[in-house]
Amino acid sequence: MQVVGLHSLRISMLLTKPLHRVYCPEILTLAVNMFSTFPFNNPGFQSFAWGVISAISLPLGTLTILVWKPGPKAVAFLMAFGGGALLSALTIDLVGAAIKAGHFIPLAIGCAGGGVLFEVLNQLLNKQGGFLRKSSTTLNYLKIKKSRQFKRIFRELSRIPIFHELPPEEIKLLAPYITDSRYPKGVSIFKQGEKGDSLFIIEKGIVDVWDDKSKKRISRLTDNDIVGEIAIITGATRTATARTVTDTNMWVIQKTDFEKVLAQSPRLSQVMKDLIQGRLKRLEKVMAIDPKKARRWAATVIRNIDERAMLPTNHEIQKAAAENKGAPLAIWLGILLDGIPESLVIGASLIHSSISFSLIAGLFLSNYPEALSSSMGMKEQGKSFPRILLMWSSLVLITGIGAFFGNMLFAHTPHFLFAFIEGLAAGAMLTMIAETMLPEAFHKGGSIIGLATLFGFLSALFFKMI
Repeated sequence: MQVVGLHSLRISMLLTKPLHRVYCPEILTLAVNMFSTFPFNNPGFQSFAWGVISAISLPLGTLTILVWKPGPKAVAFLMAFGGGALLSALTIDLVGAAIKAGHFIPLAIGCAGGGVLFEVLNQLLNKQGGFLRKSSTTLNYLKIKKSRQFKRIFRELSRIPIFHELPPEEIKLLAPYITDSRYPKGVSIFKQGEKGDSLFIIEKGIVDVWDDKSKKRISRLTDNDIVGEIAIITGATRTATARTVTDTNMWVIQKTDFEKVLAQSPRLSQVMKDLIQGRLKRLEKVMAIDPKKARRWAATVIRNIDERAMLPTNHEIQKAAAENKGAPLAIWLGILLDGIPESLVIGASLIHSSISFSLIAGLFLSNYPEALSSSMGMKEQGKSFPRILLMWSSLVLITGIGAFFGNMLFAHTPHFLFAFIEGLAAGAMLTMIAETMLPEAFHKGGSIIGLATLFGFLSALFFKMI
């Protein structure tokens, strides 16, 4: 126990260092020392060793990108293959064993708890930038965020008489042309007398509208207020100057983009002609729209928006990476979250039986493509290779430590509680596969993932047979 305490002290000292101050030699030295001081017949050491073996494919996946940069199809095949292998392992070695022992209820409760726990922690990490660890999680997170923003935008547009007159089934075509812009404090968004060529929706900030002739402030606008709605239709000159009071985020619709939408939709174009031919003046005088009618219009627009229009652009992805200063740590924690259930179940599985080679094989085969895919994505986002390698290498040691403590903590647990623990790990792993691995594979390779998942599933079964 003194040896364990000494290594725990060294590990805690290592983890207190800033991420960029920890080096792979330190991690490897600590691992070698742990191997040299533990007796090989010690269950804790065996758990640690199997944990390391299952996770050693993580840095191997990172090192692969130095000599081979696989295309999207190859990455997709490997990701789906690994996902299938892991599915096979958790089905046979975790779920199957507990059901065979007659512990379905604690297993089911554990599975549900593991899935919920993974989801909650995953969402918390995503908000801190952890979504950047995979391209599929990046796209999905930003797509959902963008979708929410568009829903808010169209709810605001529903209050404008001009837009409210447009067919909600057709206005969805406008979504891809809505862009976001930032204006620092004290700048003019547009000036009185300029030709109106855009509409502005204030996402966050304060804007004053001034009459330059009388030098009087006409109004003060804030979050969700709209400026220049008539200009997007008529191109008329601005009747006032809009100036930011604070740093302001705004959504912008350009008149030229609006005209592109009109060209795509004859119906929308005809409605606009009707507006311009006399109804526009009447609509300008309308002070308000019935709130219920506005909500119905916005709901129809939102239902008709094509989700493909919500896909984030490269600029938006780079912007998200720049805005999340804590992303590297969140990414590392997100990767750690994927691996914690695996390490605990390795240690726990050695308590009641010998290690399952199909479980180790499934984890090894799933870890390699996950590290390969994520490393390529992080490299494209500008992260240095040594930092990426450090992230994955540190997880090898942590997986071994997790397996060691899994063996120590669950050594005297009754069988029904052990089934709950296996269910907890299985639920978290299954949720991780469904939410990160297979979506990542489908995003990169499409229909190829079906057979790849099957082959991975069969490969883990093969290890079970031998």
